[in-house]
Amino acid sequence: GGVIDLTRVKVLVEFDKEWRQMLRETWKLMKQNYWNENKLEGWNSVLPKYERLLDRISTRYELSDLIQEMQGETKTSHSYEFPYDYDTQEPLQVGGLGAEFEYDNGCFRITKIYVGDPTNENERSPLRDPGVQLNVGDCIKAIDGEDVGNNAIKNIYYYLFNKDQIILDVITKDGASRRVSVKVLHDEKFLLYRYWVEKNREYVHEKSKGLLGYVHIPDMGFQGFAEFYRLFRSEFDRDGLIVDVRFNRGGFISGLILQKLLLKREGYDVPRHGKKNPIPFFSSPKVLVAITNENAGSDGDVFSYLFKKYKLGVLIGKRTWGGVIGISPRHRLADKSTVTQPEFALHFDDIGLGIENYGVDPDIEVEIKPEDYANEKDTQLDKAIELALKQLNK
Repeated sequence: GGVIDLTRVKVLVEFDKEWRQMLRETWKLMKQNYWNENKLEGWNSVLPKYERLLDRISTRYELSDLIQEMQGETKTSHSYEFPYDYDTQEPLQVGGLGAEFEYDNGCFRITKIYVGDPTNENERSPLRDPGVQLNVGDCIKAIDGEDVGNNAIKNIYYYLFNKDQIILDVITKDGASRRVSVKVLHDEKFLLYRYWVEKNREYVHEKSKGLLGYVHIPDMGFQGFAEFYRLFRSEFDRDGLIVDVRFNRGGFISGLILQKLLLKREGYDVPRHGKKNPIPFFSSPKVLVAITNENAGSDGDVFSYLFKKYKLGVLIGKRTWGGVIGISPRHRLADKSTVTQPEFALHFDDIGLGIENYGVDPDIEVEIKPEDYANEKDTQLDKAIELALKQLNK
């Protein structure tokens, strides 16, 4: 008996042979699992076409490109390759402070602090944490003891590489000196998402004088389901609702959300004292407008189509992504990479396979032009508000 030290085990990998086997296995898995074998006529001729290129590649990145090009021969959505071991080194973690800065005469001046959810440490700026409480106009003179004015690099993110906590020496806009310890956000996307959603909600409430609610659904998975209910519970009892599925990453729960939207309000329970409540409770208002765009796909395509099909309201925006052949990512290659095969074709009674490789057209197309982005003008949201208010006034 005894203990075997697995760290001493060495494996010789002949990449040319391993990569050839991986390409062949990817090809074979597609042949075995693609949803319609009749549409794979000519698939036998695809492998030699790409095998000839193996001798011309020299990196794992290039193998991924080769596999993805071969998968693309199916001309079908969700034909993915997820590489496992591109890099042996851990990538540098670029942190953030949930704010924007400009370099100003030897310091980083705070020009904007993103407000997200103060109750969630991943969705708020650490500059607003208790004991920190920095403000727009304050100036950061030093980070971890290094005077930022003495460094030729005038980008604050240089100081945030692989940092969990930093010490800031600050001159407040009132001229006072402070030293604070600040947590660094490893990922700002949750804060920026919450900021965007809350900004849209406030805008809808303001423009409609409180008549309209707003919900955004980022995907049709766990996050999207939780996000929908989080917002719907506080927005459902208004006179109208804007349902935003732009940038929806897809998933599998569009039916659960549609069930809730199909439960329409038929009246109110009006007490002598207090607030009236919709009947049925937690039902949706009769006026609904949905916004979609070219980055809403998969189950986001499905939601957009069924929103129109069920005549829940007007769908505005841009034509959706157009990918509804589903996958079950379960096949791993020799280096633990994953390849997918489109296996589950979504067929509707009226349009058949019409969404795949086309998408869903909105009832009213609204473009957000580059100058609108630059001016932070959301023309799609403006149109949704306009249409909802017009329906309320009928």
